[in-house]
Amino acid sequence: MNGMSGTPDPAFSRRTLIGAGIGAAVLAAGGVGPAYASGSTSASASVSDSDSVSASVSGSTSASPHRRAVAFLAAATDAYPDHGPIRLAQSYADQAGLFSTAFTYDNALAILALLGVRAPRGRERAVSLGDALLYAQAHDPVHDDGRLRQGYNVGPYTFYDGSRQPDGFVRADGTVNVGTQFGFTGTAVGDMAWAGIALSALAGRTGERSFLQGAVRIGEWIERNGRTDEPLGGYKFGVDGANQKLPFTSTEHNTDLVCLFGRLGRLTGDRVWWERRARAREFVLRMWESDGGFFYTGTNDGVTINTSPIPEDTQTWTHLALDSRAHARSLDWAARELAVLDHAERRNSTVPSGQSYDGVTFSSASLVANEDAPIADSQPKPDRNGVWFEGTAHLALALRERRGRGDEARARRLIGSIERAQELLGGAQTVGGRALPERAGVVSASSPLDTGFGFGYYPYRHVGATAWYLMAATRFNPLGLGSS
Repeated sequence: MNGMSGTPDPAFSRRTLIGAGIGAAVLAAGGVGPAYASGSTSASASVSDSDSVSASVSGSTSASPHRRAVAFLAAATDAYPDHGPIRLAQSYADQAGLFSTAFTYDNALAILALLGVRAPRGRERAVSLGDALLYAQAHDPVHDDGRLRQGYNVGPYTFYDGSRQPDGFVRADGTVNVGTQFGFTGTAVGDMAWAGIALSALAGRTGERSFLQGAVRIGEWIERNGRTDEPLGGYKFGVDGANQKLPFTSTEHNTDLVCLFGRLGRLTGDRVWWERRARAREFVLRMWESDGGFFYTGTNDGVTINTSPIPEDTQTWTHLALDSRAHARSLDWAARELAVLDHAERRNSTVPSGQSYDGVTFSSASLVANEDAPIADSQPKPDRNGVWFEGTAHLALALRERRGRGDEARARRLIGSIERAQELLGGAQTVGGRALPERAGVVSASSPLDTGFGFGYYPYRHVGATAWYLMAATRFNPLGLGSS
């Protein structure tokens, strides 16, 4: 899964900071997290055919939940119109305290969601975000090897120490604005894989060879920097901001590679990608716990499997990528063992009175988080029953893909919980100082939750959660190998 960890010190996740000089408060606020998104559904789903809403997706009270989600993605992308046409979407609302940070993972998800939903300007915006990822790949201030960083700045802001960050995504010298203030300077295999999936999706949808070339460069970077001959095999985590290789190997990352390498094999016709896909898949299957019916998170050293914490996304993404009936019990494990119900009577809940949300939390460690201490310095105390809406959308989509008895009803209930959150949580939030469209965008969590991997999620509107909601609602599997 996301990150590697020993039981007492789960220090790394793809969503933690892999740069240098990380502050605790920033770590707690941080969050990061496919792309040609055809999956098992052969056609994109429409958000508008039965909706009496304007093409402007203004977020008005008449707009459907889908349209309001798309409106949020548009607002996050267009938050800094005075800073050039090459743009990435700001990942979180300003209130999260991450300023204009745009995570590579979130932008890859936005591309996939926009390709999967026929909305006004959806494909145009997806292509624009893809072009921005290609620009970042070609204009890194230090490296010219196909990598993307964990995050970028996309607009000006004043940092906590009073220093001014004046640039947009593209600096005056033409290089991209890497997120150095927070240490978002490393490169994780999982982030790269999602970007590659998104670029390959654009290649399949548009026929533009530049997108395929960018995805191939990503795949080759992963092969050079991630491949390991350790006993458990697979592909390792990536590099930190100092370009030092990280020792962990993640189930989540290798699941992403099953999709990316398979896509590249189909698009290029080069059999080497299928060999690489098989290698990633073998690692994932080694993480299967047959007695419990779930996947472990990975390994710290390439020899010993980490048995705790057990995260949600290694249960759901594996199903979306592998489509393996032999391992489909992982969805039941996630639905049963990570189920939460958040409401105002909970000890540290921030849910308003009279509201409740059900779904799943991030990991087994989230359910036993210390509710007497803040997640990190200057952050609130966690709610053990905080709903992780991104993961709830993962589960809803995976259940829809499995199509077992009761799966559709359960998925609809989870999607309904996410739609209530979009309706009622995260009001009066902004992006780039601009008010967000009304009731548009899904917050990352119903209440502050501790992931158990060294960081938290909070009730701030989030590109990643919103994109996953759209894909779940429209049955769009970003990890499938289907045709465009």
